[in-house]
Parts: sequence; C-alpha cells; structure tokens
Amino acid sequence: MRQNILGLFIGVLITGVAPARAENASVARIQTTPAALVRQALANNPELKFYTAEIAAAKGTLKTAGTIRNPELNTTAGYKNARDNSSGLSGEGATWSVSVNQTFEYPGRIALRKAIAKGDVNLAELHLQQFRLTLAARVRTLAYSISIAEERSMAAGEVADRFQGLGDVLAQRPPAGVTPLLEMRIIDANTLNFRRQEREAVLAAKTAAAELNQLCGRPANATLQVSAGELNLLEMSLQTLVDASRANAFDIRIRQRELAQQGFKVALARNERFPAIAVGPYYSLENAADKEQQAGIGISLPLPWWDRNAGNIETSKAREEQAQASLLATQREVERRVTQSAATFEMKREQIAKWQVGTIVKFREAAEVADRNYRLGAVALPIYVETQKQYLEIVSTLQEMKKDALQAAQELEILTGLKLYREEDRP
Repeated sequence: MRQNILGLFIGVLITGVAPARAENASVARIQTTPAALVRQALANNPELKFYTAEIAAAKGTLKTAGTIRNPELNTTAGYKNARDNSSGLSGEGATWSVSVNQTFEYPGRIALRKAIAKGDVNLAELHLQQFRLTLAARVRTLAYSISIAEERSMAAGEVADRFQGLGDVLAQRPPAGVTPLLEMRIIDANTLNFRRQEREAVLAAKTAAAELNQLCGRPANATLQVSAGELNLLEMSLQTLVDASRANAFDIRIRQRELAQQGFKVALARNERFPAIAVGPYYSLENAADKEQQAGIGISLPLPWWDRNAGNIETSKAREEQAQASLLATQREVERRVTQSAATFEMKREQIAKWQVGTIVKFREAAEVADRNYRLGAVALPIYVETQKQYLEIVSTLQEMKKDALQAAQELEILTGLKLYREEDRP
C-alpha cells in the first residue's frame, strides 16, 4: 500500500521517501540525509584537491618571495707574460682570481613581494571557502530535488493507478453508446499522461542522484534514498542582508583582495626603478715577473639611466584602476543579486506559510471522493478528471515553492554568510 504522501507536506517540510517503483531491488540503496551528503561531499569531492593544491602553490610562492638570493662565486684562471721595457727583463706565470658577490635588494622590495605573495595565499583560501559553500549548496539542492522528485513520482503514480483501475473496470463493460466510449478514451489518455509524469519524476530523481553521487566522490550509478528532514525558513530584513553581503560576500572580498594586490604591485613597480646592489670580497694573484696579490671589496650595480621602469609603473596603475572599477561593479552586482534573491525567498516563504495545514489532505480526500462517486455515477467525468489534476497540481506547486525558497536561501547564504533556513538532520 502506498505511503500517505500528503502528511509529508505539513508545514514548510520537504520529506524524502523511497521511490514508489524501484526498478532494481537488488541494488543496495544508500540511506542518507541532505546534511550527511553535504558532509560527505566536503570530505570526498575531488575538486577540493585543486583548491587545496592552489593554496599550497601560493604558499610556495610566498616562501620564494622572502628568500634572499644566493651569493655568486666568480673565478678566473690564466697565464701571464710580463716584460719590463726599461730593463728588458721578462717573466711569466699563472694568474687567478676569485670573488664572491651577494646581491642586496633595494629596501622594501622583498617586503612588497612577500605582501603580494601573501595576498595570493589569501585569494586561494577565499576561493576554497567559496567553493566549499557553493558545493554544499549544490549538494543540498540536489538532495532535496531527489526527495521532491520521488514524492512527485508517488503522487503521479497514485493518480495514474486510480485512473488505470477505473479504466480496467470500464473496459470489462460493453460500451453502451458513444458517450461511455469517449469517457473510456479520456480516462485512458489521462492514465498515459499521469504515467508519463511519474516516469519523468523518476528520471529527474535519477539524474540528480548521478550528479550528487559524483559530487560526493561515489560512482554515478550508486542508488540513493534521501530522507530529508524539516526545513524551517527564517525571516530577515533586506537591509540586514545587504549589510552582511558588503562584509561577507566572497565576490566582494576577492575583488578587495585583488585591489590591495594591485596596490602592492604599483609600489613594487616604483621600487624597481632603483637597482639592486651586488657587494662582495675579491682576491687575485699573479706570478709573472713579480708576485702580485690584490684583495678588496667590489660593488656592482646597474645605472638607471635609460630604463626607469616607466612602462611597468603605467601598466600597474592601469591595472589598479581596473581593479577599482571591478570592485565597484561587483558591489553593485552583489547588491542586485541579494535584493532579487531576498524578494524571491520572502515571497515563497510567505506563500508556504499561508498554506493551511490540511490543504493537501483536503485535496486528496476530494480526489478519493470524486473517484468513489464517479464509479457510482454521481459525479460527471469532467469534475472527476479536474479533481485528480488539481490534486496533483497542488502537490507539485508546494514542492516547487519549497525548492525555490531553498535555492534563494542558499544563494543568500553564499552572498551574505547568513543562513535563512534550519534543517532537521534525521538519522
């Protein structure tokens, strides 16, 4: 006997149940909840490794940026023939020299490079956090989509069974005229239509399950049975959401970090107008006519006469202006998205709240009454068909409202960092 699906719609509740018609009973089902699926995805999703590796790469760059250059060793060796023009004496012998140079960057340059590299680490961490939150939202949406599709499949199957049973009874009676024959065709057509809706709902559940399995690091064909708990939608003012988005939206924080990065790059480009200095000791020895030794300190640096790094400075300033414009555009875009998502969420939340607790029960009872009375001849076929359609339509409407509300709430969570829903994690 079919599970009573109407009790599952009491309150703002999306409850997952097993599909009414499991095509392969031998396949082991994974019984889980949306919250458990989120935890599994955050632990096993393969794309997380990409963002983790990106953080590791940025930290490696940071270590490189703070590393002092290695000293440079220079050696020479050769042969020398010397002749004194006044005395005519000559001599020959080996010569060699050695020097060690250490390059010193212009003051502040290494600090600027470290600041840029540190910003890259922060950006990589922000991208990881954004991906984790987006992944959790997608997994939760797919989990509830499976639950909704299964409920819709059960409701469509219930109505289709009712029409099919009625059609089987009428088919055993010889048609007495055109009207009974046409009524049978109408019933058969509606049976096919409701079976189609049932199969489409099953397909939607399987499609969502395939994507959800892969997000959780499992084979795409693993069979899921989602048991979704209550979903309570919370009320929050638009101004609170907008204020929170300005501080917490990942897109804004990323653009702010990029702008700060570009400011450091401008400062670095200006700093690089001044050359690095190489300083180190040297020693040389010549054994020709006389033995000569030299020791001292050498200094080398490029003279900034022709290249004052003007091109890089102009490029960095232009990039900084682009970053400022991008930040402003992102702030406006985030505010627009928050406003739109908040409007959608509030409308759906109010609509769901206005539904009477017994609304679905009344429609289901009306569908059952219409079925019994049509069999007795007390209800006309148009009323019977319309009653069944309205029952299924009201079930689908409530499901879609809850799905839309959840999606809007999760979009707001990504943009603001605030949760507008509470879910019951059933064991």
